[in-house]
Amino acid sequence: MQHNMVDYDKEYAEFKWQVPEYFNFASQVIDKWAEDPEKLAMLWVDDAGTEIRKTFAEISQASKKLANVLAAEGIKQGDVVIVILPRNIEWWETFTACIRMGAVVAPGTTQLTSKDIEYRANKSEAVCIITNHEIGAKFEQVADKCPTVKTRIIIEEPREGWIFYSDAVAEASDQFETAKTRSDDNCIVYFTSGTTGFPKMALHTHASYPIGHQVTGKYWLDLTQDDMHWNVSDTGWAKAAWSSYFGPWNMGAAQFIHHTDRFDPKKTLELLSTYPVTTMCGAPTIYRMLVLQDLSAYKFPHLRHCVGAGEPLNPEIIDVWKKATGCIIRDGYGQTETVLLCGSFPCLEPRFGSMGKPTPGFHLSVIDEEGNELPPNTEGDIAVKVKPERPVGLFKEYWKEPERTAATYRGDWYLTGDRAYVDDDGYFWFVGRADDVILTSGYRIGPFEVESALIEHPAVAESAVVASPDETRGEVVKAFIILAPGYTPSDELVKELQDHVKKVTAPYKYPRKIEFVDALPKTVSGKIRRVELRDKEWGRN
Repeated sequence: MQHNMVDYDKEYAEFKWQVPEYFNFASQVIDKWAEDPEKLAMLWVDDAGTEIRKTFAEISQASKKLANVLAAEGIKQGDVVIVILPRNIEWWETFTACIRMGAVVAPGTTQLTSKDIEYRANKSEAVCIITNHEIGAKFEQVADKCPTVKTRIIIEEPREGWIFYSDAVAEASDQFETAKTRSDDNCIVYFTSGTTGFPKMALHTHASYPIGHQVTGKYWLDLTQDDMHWNVSDTGWAKAAWSSYFGPWNMGAAQFIHHTDRFDPKKTLELLSTYPVTTMCGAPTIYRMLVLQDLSAYKFPHLRHCVGAGEPLNPEIIDVWKKATGCIIRDGYGQTETVLLCGSFPCLEPRFGSMGKPTPGFHLSVIDEEGNELPPNTEGDIAVKVKPERPVGLFKEYWKEPERTAATYRGDWYLTGDRAYVDDDGYFWFVGRADDVILTSGYRIGPFEVESALIEHPAVAESAVVASPDETRGEVVKAFIILAPGYTPSDELVKELQDHVKKVTAPYKYPRKIEFVDALPKTVSGKIRRVELRDKEWGRN
């Protein structure tokens, strides 16, 4: 198998971004592959063994019909549509329809609570929500507080007060003229957790992700139009835009989709050995759970390339996986705000634990506080050069928050908020977050959101939330809690507080570890010094 990148240095030196004035992924990529009516876009399976194949032509047609449904509801170019669906085929059709008509997609994970949905709807001034019954019921609890949301669309079965997706699409025309979207028009908005405050909106244009992810699909995922790619990720995260949408479809690869509500390592290995999956992408947690199984019981006849992202990969996991499958898991680094910035590309000699080298099209560096590039083996901030020329693949801004956007720049650089060093051979090594964001199982969790949830419980006087090391997940959420008068530590209280956080925020954010303390370390101005707690957890002080 010839890889897409054979000579890293040559490819990196010669790469040039091509951005037309107008670009629309639906017409220029999906419809292009759809010219071959047989070309497979997706092989979808569920836990009951249902198998559905969708061609690019079918995805194209369904998206035109849905675009007509949305247009009939008065949704226009620039309007925000919230899409919260598990791995239903409708998610891919909706994404394509919104892009086609120039509406802005706001994806969310199915783990969101009513409060989360209300916050997102109002912050983005969304006009429409497309979801399933479980989330539909959550939305109804706050619908009266979301005045901008005029249209509600539900999948799977009818619901009172909602447009039923399959009926509406079945009745709609499949003739739709794709919107003339400029490359710098708004296209997608992702809510991303920070250290302080509530999630901010990372806004992408029709160029940043759709064109930017050409490098993700080509160089890192190493896809061709003969591949079948499986990205084991929830549709609510930017990772899905990376690896379940733009990355593979830019390259004309088919996708393997397993529709399930939980991750089952045995089932995953069975599917990998049954279906012609050639390439795979998963968070390190996924691989950590897979290697705990008896891998010798499975054969992987088609698998040729595997990648991991979301946090650094443990070398021992890479080793076990390579022995079983013949594939080296290649790490990649990027953010909700970016496409792939750095990767262990297939032509590079892998260094286990390293993020690899900068992606073609990006001047990535490690800089100091003045914005100077640092010498090798010196820790600093990971940054992308944006002047004199801004690369494609970077978000436009934190929408409606100019100060937050401005804070991500230092001189000619965009700051990722992560720390690393570069070795003598140009490989990047991740050190950690510059702030307190916790990366667990591929999720980003802001400590503030967990602390805010805990403080609502009467037993909690004060709390500080940090990352704590964990065998399986890399790191997990740990809460240090000062109890309110009248409460005493107990296992029951730990469970009660964990359940409380699951209810108040999304379940994945709950603290897996809780330690009751009498005091918390603070700065002179009274800010909690999370860094001190974090260093103690990791044995760094």
